Amino acid sequence: MGNIIAIVGRPNVGKSTLFNRLTESNHAIVKEISGVTRDRIYGRGEWNGIPFSVIDTGGYVRGSEDIFEGEIRKQVEIAIDEANVILFVVDATTGIVDLDETVAKILRKSKKKVLVIANKVDNNDRVGMSAEFWSFGLGEVFDLSAANGSGTGEILDEVVKYFEKEDPRGEEEANLPHIAVVGKPNVGKSSMINAFTGEERNIVTDISGTTRDSIDTRYKAFGFDFMLIDTAGIRKKAKVTEDIEYYSVLRSVRTIENSDICIFMIDATEGIQKQDLTIYYMIEKNHKGVVVLVNKWDLVEKDTMTAVEYEKKLREDLAPYNDVPIIFTSALTKQRIHKALEKAMEVFENRTRKISTSELNDKLLPIIDSNPPPSLKGKYVKIKYVQQLPTHAPAFAFFCNLPQYIPDSYKRFLENRLRDMYNFEGVPVRIYFRKK
Repeated sequence: MGNIIAIVGRPNVGKSTLFNRLTESNHAIVKEISGVTRDRIYGRGEWNGIPFSVIDTGGYVRGSEDIFEGEIRKQVEIAIDEANVILFVVDATTGIVDLDETVAKILRKSKKKVLVIANKVDNNDRVGMSAEFWSFGLGEVFDLSAANGSGTGEILDEVVKYFEKEDPRGEEEANLPHIAVVGKPNVGKSSMINAFTGEERNIVTDISGTTRDSIDTRYKAFGFDFMLIDTAGIRKKAKVTEDIEYYSVLRSVRTIENSDICIFMIDATEGIQKQDLTIYYMIEKNHKGVVVLVNKWDLVEKDTMTAVEYEKKLREDLAPYNDVPIIFTSALTKQRIHKALEKAMEVFENRTRKISTSELNDKLLPIIDSNPPPSLKGKYVKIKYVQQLPTHAPAFAFFCNLPQYIPDSYKRFLENRLRDMYNFEGVPVRIYFRKK
């Protein structure tokens, strides 16, 4: 499993602040209200040359009115099971409360190495307030201020004693394809990831906005190996009222920017809407590969031509960039979910395809000679040669004498010829004209 730290505790003791401190990031949303974090969030950290993974969890609660309580508790228990070392975070300013006792009882049963972290020791007046936490019987208590970082070094010095010197997963996971599942709220993104992995990794409810953070999952089965990322649903700016949701959407947009492929989900019962197209154009603008999943297909009344007509209408709505795989699926019945993964990996191969300069010129120059760019103001454009640029997504440079006179229609013509010759399904192709 590698070197894994799980951060657990009741709500609002500073778990996400500590997570951001250990991972030197701001991946976890932090706000001074309880219940902000729901799913498990994974991050990477390093101390004295020893790499490790960190899991942030939702606040452990019982008997509250929060409808997510049971699911959050389940996520906490899974994180405890996965970890090598558990950081049990408590609030030095409030002392021991009933929920702390409940969490301590679970941790004693886990047989894992547990460090008790008394957070919010932000000044000298609070030093010594943590003494009562020794009564948990879980060993040494460490004072910490997650907000300003004091005490972090002592905690990590102790934690790395229980780790292997190398964590093989770190670099390996960084080099894996990153596939983000994106779409509007409530189209079934978390359900789909649970269907892919075959386990309840992410919390699923009928309430839009259940997922708040972008959640990474390593998928290694059926010959596939990649990182699968669940994201918060992206709504119109005008409808985002909470600042928590604002940060959730911001992280989803950043996830699109940092991914290789986006599995773009739409609701079959609603069809493609304006907000869906906004997300789709965001994927295209960032030059990411895309697979379109039409989810909840089991809820649509069908006859022999339903899928054909639906796909035709969908491609018209997605024009001009509609050379994308479209798969009709259902997270509930798991219909065609493996085909979706196969297509995502196929699109990844298309996105990373490299074509030699000699092959490109042998195939494209005869086509250009027989279909030259149209003349403008008596000027004739002559394209001398073409080469693929060393970018992450397919991009081609055509060298010519008058690049400023080439119309967009001719760019589309060349893109279509490239797509005819090579499989670039699901991948935006960029074409540039440069002065020879």
